[in-house]
Amino acid sequence: MATLTSKTDEQLLEELIPEAERLINRHFGVQKEWFPHEFIPWEEAANLDENGNCPESDVIDEGTKSALYVNLLTEDNLPYYYNDVNRMFGTNDTWRYWTRRWTAEEGRHSIVIRDYITVKGLIDPKELERARMFQVEGGETPHPQGIRDGFAYLAMQELATRISHHNTGKKLPDKNGQALMRRVAIDENLHYLFYRDMATATLEENPSATVEAINRQITNFKMPGTGIKDFVKHSRKIAKAGIYNFAIHSENIVKPLVYGHWKIDKLSNLTDAAKAAQENIIKFTEKISKIAQKLISAEGTSISDSSDSESQENP
Repeated sequence: MATLTSKTDEQLLEELIPEAERLINRHFGVQKEWFPHEFIPWEEAANLDENGNCPESDVIDEGTKSALYVNLLTEDNLPYYYNDVNRMFGTNDTWRYWTRRWTAEEGRHSIVIRDYITVKGLIDPKELERARMFQVEGGETPHPQGIRDGFAYLAMQELATRISHHNTGKKLPDKNGQALMRRVAIDENLHYLFYRDMATATLEENPSATVEAINRQITNFKMPGTGIKDFVKHSRKIAKAGIYNFAIHSENIVKPLVYGHWKIDKLSNLTDAAKAAQENIIKFTEKISKIAQKLISAEGTSISDSSDSESQENP
């Protein structure tokens, strides 16, 4: 039986600083500077009525509106995500820099999506503001129990968010909307790559402890927007529109991470507890994949995430 004493989060973070610095440098080597205001068709504000609504806002379906609503309110809850990530990563200069940079980049997403929705009059601005107040007052966020859990959760969450933003953009009828959601999805993909590869680093450092963390996160994963008002109702519309659904979650998130990137099924020399976690991850992955395939066959459920080559960048 394999035995290995697991480091404290503080010890692990200190050990991972060189890898974090490498990934931060990679991030800046790929990322491009962009400005939210350049994606907004400001002239269309002239079409709004005195209440900030547009009679032509019904050109997009309800599922796409729900996706914009949920995507934006998720980004609006950024202060609480920052608080949680900052709590996990601590105050070392490298980790503090990444946390704040990540927060600044995510903040641009709420700016550009809100400006787009407002200028286009796609969602009643009073409804949207009341929903923002409800979401931020609630302050609901996931609370991973440790840094290994945090990396695993954040990798899944950023990948899920990338897919949701990208697929939302494909449903929008105008070039501005398509371009801005593509731009946001590219950012989310770069964040995903950082957290995915940090999780990979912890797998190399202590596969047993990390497999147990991945098991907890994969089998209990919830999207970060679960505290949004009427989240279940909007989630159903989003799933029906083929933007984000069970099949997408299984085939585009869980399976690629489990088998493609982290290669959970190939790990060996694990502790007994980690072997049990490994078996559970594989059983869970296969179970939800079978369900997903049935949905795809029966309902023609879409699992498309045909992100362009830039947003799929895999350094």
